[in-house]
Amino acid sequence: MIIVHHLENSRSQRVLWILEELGLPHEIQRYERDPKTMLAPPELKRVHPLGKSPVIVDTADDNRVIAETGAIVEYLVDKADGRLGAPATRGGALDYRFWLHYAEGSLMPPLLVKLVLMRVPLFGKVAQKRIQPMIDTHLDFVEAHLSRRPWFAGDALTAADVMMSFPLEAARSRGGLDESRPATIAWLEKVHARPAYQTALAKGGPYAYA
Repeated sequence: MIIVHHLENSRSQRVLWILEELGLPHEIQRYERDPKTMLAPPELKRVHPLGKSPVIVDTADDNRVIAETGAIVEYLVDKADGRLGAPATRGGALDYRFWLHYAEGSLMPPLLVKLVLMRVPLFGKVAQKRIQPMIDTHLDFVEAHLSRRPWFAGDALTAADVMMSFPLEAARSRGGLDESRPATIAWLEKVHARPAYQTALAKGGPYAYA
């Protein structure tokens, strides 16, 4: 059994989604954000020293504790004998690896900076104008890629798509992603329509980005 320590409105929604796609048995321990700070509650530090979500505990693997979304996703793909993993072709495998890491390594940081700036009066509004062009460069890059193929690593859903879901949902919410980038919007709609995604939403509780 895999226990998911899941924080509302967070990256951990991706973990719930991939677990549903893979059909791996799991149970969810939900946590709510502090209503004033919007931070994770201190209880999460009892699970992992960083006190952040997502974190999973695999009771079938000597109660192994794993943090970081990308590491969790790769662990689950391996546990599912490679399902939703890298395609067999070299090109597909390279795309898979790139987008799997690009999601948090390149796309998410400027979106997070913009979120912080949105909460800073006066100076924040000015600074947002400087960060938005960086976000737009990333969104144009994603749009160009998705205009040539249905999924990030080729013709089928992979864990790379799972990893890309949260930053693109965040971009739709606050980063300027709209119908001017139709291939990316179509990809998001396709993701949201998947039965496994809908099941994960129902189980996970509040999630503002779907």
